[in-house]
Amino acid sequence: MQLVMQGYRGLSFLVWLNADRIFTLGTVIVGLLAGAFLGTTLINH
Repeated sequence: MQLVMQGYRGLSFLVWLNADRIFTLGTVIVGLLAGAFLGTTLINH
């Protein structure tokens, strides 16, 4: 059980350290998806 808790703490620490990178990656992906959606909507309409 201690090993699981240490692993969870380590993983949460890594997520906390890289939260800005995860947020940036998510923002880029959402922007690309929105651009693709708008592009296909304008072409088909």
